[in-house]
Amino acid sequence: MADGEDDFSQLPLSDQFIHKNWKARKGGYEAATKAFDVAQTENDPLVRQFVSDSGIWKGVVADSNVAAQQEGLAALCSFLQIAGKDGCTRTRKETIAPIVEKGLTGRPAAKQRAQEAILLYIELDKADPIIEELLALLSHKQPKVIAATLGALTAAYHAYGCKTIDPKQTLKVLPKVYGHADKNVRAAAQELTVEFYRWLKDSMKPLFWNDLKPVQQQDLDKLFEKVKDEPTPRQERLLRTQQAAPPPAAAVAGPGGGDEGYEDELPEEAEDLELAVDVMPKVPKDFEERLGSSKWKDRKEALDELHTAINVQKMEEGPFDNIMRGLAKSMKDANIAVVTVAANCIELFGRGLRRSFAKYRSTVMGPMMERLKEKKQAVADAIGSALDAVFASTSFNDCLEEILEFLKHKNPQVKLESTKFLIRCLKSTKAAPELAQVKSIADASTKLLTESQEVQRNAGAEVLGTLWKIMGDRIMNAHLEGLDEIRKTKIKEYHDAAEVKAKYKPKAAVPPKPAPAAAGKRPVGKKPMAKKPTPAAAPPAEDTAPLAPKPTSRPGVSKLGPPKSGLTAPSGLRAPGLAKKAPGLPLPGTSTASPKRQGFIGAPATRELSPEEEDYAPPAAPKFGLGRGLAGRPLGKPAVSEAPPPPVVSGLAAADRAELDELRMEVERLRKQTEDLRSDRTRLSSQIHELQNQNAQLIEDHTRDVLSIKAKETQLVRARSDADAAEQLVATQQREVDRLKRELSRQIRATSPAPYDASEQILSDTGMNGSVGGRFGDSGYEGAAVGRYRASRTYGGAGAASPGGEGKENFSDGRSSKLSPLRGSGSGFRASASISSSSGGRASPADMGASTNGAESWKRAAEVTQNLKERIALMKAKQAARNQGQ
Repeated sequence: MADGEDDFSQLPLSDQFIHKNWKARKGGYEAATKAFDVAQTENDPLVRQFVSDSGIWKGVVADSNVAAQQEGLAALCSFLQIAGKDGCTRTRKETIAPIVEKGLTGRPAAKQRAQEAILLYIELDKADPIIEELLALLSHKQPKVIAATLGALTAAYHAYGCKTIDPKQTLKVLPKVYGHADKNVRAAAQELTVEFYRWLKDSMKPLFWNDLKPVQQQDLDKLFEKVKDEPTPRQERLLRTQQAAPPPAAAVAGPGGGDEGYEDELPEEAEDLELAVDVMPKVPKDFEERLGSSKWKDRKEALDELHTAINVQKMEEGPFDNIMRGLAKSMKDANIAVVTVAANCIELFGRGLRRSFAKYRSTVMGPMMERLKEKKQAVADAIGSALDAVFASTSFNDCLEEILEFLKHKNPQVKLESTKFLIRCLKSTKAAPELAQVKSIADASTKLLTESQEVQRNAGAEVLGTLWKIMGDRIMNAHLEGLDEIRKTKIKEYHDAAEVKAKYKPKAAVPPKPAPAAAGKRPVGKKPMAKKPTPAAAPPAEDTAPLAPKPTSRPGVSKLGPPKSGLTAPSGLRAPGLAKKAPGLPLPGTSTASPKRQGFIGAPATRELSPEEEDYAPPAAPKFGLGRGLAGRPLGKPAVSEAPPPPVVSGLAAADRAELDELRMEVERLRKQTEDLRSDRTRLSSQIHELQNQNAQLIEDHTRDVLSIKAKETQLVRARSDADAAEQLVATQQREVDRLKRELSRQIRATSPAPYDASEQILSDTGMNGSVGGRFGDSGYEGAAVGRYRASRTYGGAGAASPGGEGKENFSDGRSSKLSPLRGSGSGFRASASISSSSGGRASPADMGASTNGAESWKRAAEVTQNLKERIALMKAKQAARNQGQ
């Protein structure tokens, strides 16, 4: 066996990896582990061999022998450590699934090494490919593989954190895992969910929480309570890219190393870890159409559905422009319920989009502040919360101009609520206002102190007090001058009670000054090193004494004031005193300085220099004297070598100072231009808002006028139709009236004169008192004559006259009958009487028949007359009724 083992070790490692004998494979894995550990770089031939032959690792991690597999996983870990990103990307597709199926379900030692291999795969490149491979294994047939996969995911998120590994895709598949029949799988899923909760808290719930059963939600809530108060965890392992990156600036600046700075960034990190949710699919498709409905209930329902869709802690960016315009328009809605829900939606957008909401600020902020005129406190509170969310997503500089404009609003309610909003902004801002902004705020607030309402005055005082707390006494004293003591006392009370997050820190007065000072000090630091090798004698004391104090006694002569003061300050000794300690020492005989420079030192110092010479000659002498004072002993060579730089430095400093003055003037001019442009921008922005409001009002007026015109047109059409119908009715009634008139005239002509007049006349002429038959006995003939007369009068006399010409003459003409109605009757009567008398007083049967026909005619005439009377009375009644109706 020993010989066989020796033979195994003599085989190449690649042959040992695929050997049939598990001991040969195990020995090859161990030898490879040692070889990878001693390799220097990823370009080592052995490393490159196994990178090229990446398929061999699939059999290594899935070795059928558990002992060999354990060593194979160790060899893979060593290989990944040295192979780097290239070895990771070439082997991970072949090895991840076998590692989970064989390694994570094996012995504890193999499980530990398999877990380390997965973490190394993530560390060397990125986590997304590994997470995808692991999520694919959640559909495995064996429950133990699924549980092992969930454990690997938990370890990965625990080590690298949810900021490095995106948790969205994992959270979305959790409900499927919770529905597994195996309890170990469900338990592993709960551990993974708790790990997510440590990092994300409640922001992870929108992705999967509603897909869980109520019982599962209750169980998870109990587990969440145990870790709810724990601080947000920190990333334990770093990717190779993170290891190569420089540490954060805050961590470097930490006083105790890097931990303090890292802790300062933890709140922002925790905020970034919240998962962004895409809310656009949940927004109603017909939102804009329903928001434009004429019924307020439809508008409110649309806003309620939008509120439900966007009620998340963090949302992804999307095309919200039309929605924001609709919400801004809802601020002008007549129904306060619609306004309240719209303000709540804007608040959710501001808190969900955060910094991404800044581009919508100009769309919604103006209409919201304009609607602050609403006196109902619930509406004002909803709009105020929305404004706070807008401010949190932007900055103080972005909102200040618009706030100051509304502080001048003519509506007291708008002015008061805008002042309260400004106070909240000052208390919550983390950056102190600029000096120009302080002046604008102070001026606007001072005007509020003169308002007639006490609440307005108190609000203005609170603004000044809060601003005082931020800026400090030195800056605010100038703005508080001129106020009476009562107002100052009130402002001081608000100053003491204010709690702010920002604190003004004044900047350095002139930042460029330290650079010239440091440049002037640099030669001083080099002096001792240059003086030590070649010590030299100093000139006589009477020559140097007058020259040493010149730089300090006459600083105005030189053009470089600050560098000279910096040179004299470190010495602490006077140059004349030092010069007296070494009198009469000659100048060095061997000097590296040029004759020109030596001429500077040899210039006479006992006489006063002219102004023309002071610009050139004096700087060399102070350097010489200062060199002796700084060194503490007479040294000539360094002073000679350093004599020329002062004139050059002095000239540069003067040029720098002149340039600095010009730059200051330029800065001041640009600042004034900036203020002018800002004021112009504010004015133009207010004009734009006014024009927008006017445009909206004109649109509303136009719409109202169009609707009114349409209503008038409808009324006009109806009136025309009614007029046509009335005209037709009048024409019909007129025709009916004409017809009745014609009929009436015809009936009147037919019935005039009354028929009973002739009968009465006949009766009166004959002297019969109501009984004709009493006189004549059997008076049939006489009755027939009377009947014929009445019939002739009724029907125009046609065919009713006697056979003689007399009867026809009397009854054919109406007028003649009317003039002498009894003439014909008398003749007829006499004729009848004569006939009757000639016949001996008896009437013949023919005479009796005639008498009978006359009676019937009489009756018919009476009936016709009665009918005509009734019709005439009826017509008169209708005419009277019509006259009353008109």
